[in-house]
Formats: sequence, structure tokens, C-alpha cells
Amino acid sequence: MRAVTRRARRASGEGAMSVRDFVVDDEGWVRDVRALPSPNCEARPDGAVPTLIVVHNISLPPGEFGGDAIGELFQNRLDCSAHPYYDAHLRGLRVSSHFLIRRDGALDQFVSCDARAWHAGVSNFFGRERCNDFSIGIELEGTDHVPFEPAQYETLAALVRALVARYPIDALAGHSDIAPGRKTDPGPFFDWPRLARQAALADRHFPYRKR
Repeated sequence: MRAVTRRARRASGEGAMSVRDFVVDDEGWVRDVRALPSPNCEARPDGAVPTLIVVHNISLPPGEFGGDAIGELFQNRLDCSAHPYYDAHLRGLRVSSHFLIRRDGALDQFVSCDARAWHAGVSNFFGRERCNDFSIGIELEGTDHVPFEPAQYETLAALVRALVARYPIDALAGHSDIAPGRKTDPGPFFDWPRLARQAALADRHFPYRKR
């Protein structure tokens, strides 16, 4: 009951924190951000802990920002008759990242970081397959074709710092890095050096980036 009460309080938006103060609790939830639990997850394999952060982008409908469609997709509540793209590409799809960062920097969490969210699909991190087993997925509301907002980088950097403090994270990658040829996000407008600076991470955390 204690956990349910705490998640309900997060979902209500009470006690909002500065993004600089993100803390991951002992159940894998970031304190005092909106929690929208998704069924699209499962326990991680025995002994698996998050060591990789995967950065994605998403917009629904494609190229449009705002609204609740992303959250509805991750919670299996999306009305696929509402848009031709949904009907053609998303009907029956069961996916979720752990987090979504909206254009204004607002942070939503869908899956505990201790659980395996269904975000990466077929993937390979330097020979290690099934990246969902050992990664945390963060979606940025955006596309491959426009820059991300300063508020999104601020929230992302703060979230990354909190995750690095809580888990043995040793690398960050884009979805396109672990699923080349199949995925292109977070795309050419994502500023990896900016994230590295704002999150105060060393080059070793970015094995796919050329310095």
C-alpha cells in the first residue's frame, strides 16, 4: 500500500522538484514525477542490472507535439482509429520506454528502472544482444528533423545524473547505435556533447561518439 500511495502522489503532480534534485527510490521510480505505469514490461533476467541508457525520440502523430498519444501508446490505450498512421503502424503494438521527456522538459515515468521495459527491440550493444535486459530507455518528444528543446536537455541531464548515481551505468547510446539500419533515433539533431557537458559525464560513457 505504501508504494501505491507514493505513486499516486507522484501522478498527481504534488511536491514537484527542481530537475536538479531527481532521486531514484529503492523501487526504481523517480521521486515526485508523474508516474503512468505501463503493462509493457517484465522482470529483468536474474542478475541483470541497468548498465546502459538508450536515448530515443518519438512524436505522435509523427511530427506533431503535445497531447497524450505517446502515453496512451505506452499504456495500451491508444485509439488506433484516431489517425491513419496509428492504424497502419501501431495497432497491436506493445511497447514502452521507462521515461518520456516532453518538449517543455516535463518528465513522465512508465516503468520502474528495476524492470525490463520493451523499448529497444532487436538490438546489439558491442556484441551483447537483447539490450532491454540491461538498459533504461528514455524517449524525448521529438523527431529526426528538428532540434530538441533546452528544457529537454536540462531534464535529460538531471535524470542521467540520478540514474548514474543509483545504478552501475557505464554507457549511453542512441537507439540507432544499438539497432543500426532499423532505427535512426534520436537523430542528427541530438546534441551528444551538450548532454555530456550538462550531465558531467566522461567520454568513456559515450562509446559510439567520435571525439
